[in-house]
Amino acid sequence: MPTVQADKLKEIAAQLLMGAGASEEEAAIVSRHTIGANLAGHDSHGIIQIPTYIDRVKRGHIVPGAEYEVTRETSTTTVVDGHWGYGYVVSERAMKTTIEKALEHGVAAATVFRQSHVGRVADYPIMAAKEGLIGMMTADSGRSSKSVVPFGGREARLGTNPICICMPSNLEGPMFIDMATSAVAAGKLGVAVARGKSVPEGWIIDKDGNPSTDPTDLKNGGAVLPLGGPEGHKGYGLSVMIEIFSGILTGLGFGHDPSGRHNDGCFMAAFKVDAFRPLEEFKQEVTELAQYLKDTPTAKGFTEVFYPGEPEHLMEKRLLREGITVEESTWEKLKALADEYGLTEKLSL
Repeated sequence: MPTVQADKLKEIAAQLLMGAGASEEEAAIVSRHTIGANLAGHDSHGIIQIPTYIDRVKRGHIVPGAEYEVTRETSTTTVVDGHWGYGYVVSERAMKTTIEKALEHGVAAATVFRQSHVGRVADYPIMAAKEGLIGMMTADSGRSSKSVVPFGGREARLGTNPICICMPSNLEGPMFIDMATSAVAAGKLGVAVARGKSVPEGWIIDKDGNPSTDPTDLKNGGAVLPLGGPEGHKGYGLSVMIEIFSGILTGLGFGHDPSGRHNDGCFMAAFKVDAFRPLEEFKQEVTELAQYLKDTPTAKGFTEVFYPGEPEHLMEKRLLREGITVEESTWEKLKALADEYGLTEKLSL
């Protein structure tokens, strides 16, 4: 598997996206987010997605240069129709508006519908935290393909339904939680398939409802389990709430329409810390909390306690030095696209 520096991967991603019709601005935003996911150690949302996005462009499921339409708006709320544009572009713009409104009015929220995949949900609340706000975001795929069973069921009815909350602090890296409410994000199963690896027990079931460690079972009628194992009713309940925030509140609906295309519905919110207490006091106490947690004596098998978000920050620092490893199957797809668009020589692939 080749190891490539982050800047080089961004260039590859951006050039291929432009070859498929994206503007320079759109390509820069999408490549920044996807390679940022690789750097954070979430390869499922990284460069592996670029061939999928280009395929969706070819099928008309993603519309480069799509209209960004605000369909309803108040001083503190925004409803955005992305008209099937790149989810990264649409959601980043919506979060910027939400941040501006929260800075002025204390709190703000937005819903977004009819956009493509938004990638790593953490990217958007982190934007808010950098501005001294608490950021939150949930996402759901509306009526497009489902992969997660309700607790006690054996047929998929829900998406992986991620949630992220990010807190401003004085820490070197952002403090946040970004997690699927399923046992695993579906993209991680795609990475396992691409790398020919099995997955841990408790992640998926096969088409007959039996536990499986074969990631290909998901594509063959299987499903992902809700977060929590024996206590999976907790992950299931949280997933349902996110389904309502991101699917029903946005107007996407729920269920599965086999003819539908991937459609990330999002709910995002931002809260101005200064509306509740002085920002610097808050940031310092969050920083002290992180250190208090890190000072915990370690359990057997652990060498360090991390604050939420710290592993991703440390991974990014390391991969910026060492480069990002790309699985052979993804690399071959990138090379084929470069040949198609006449970019092989330019990108030195």
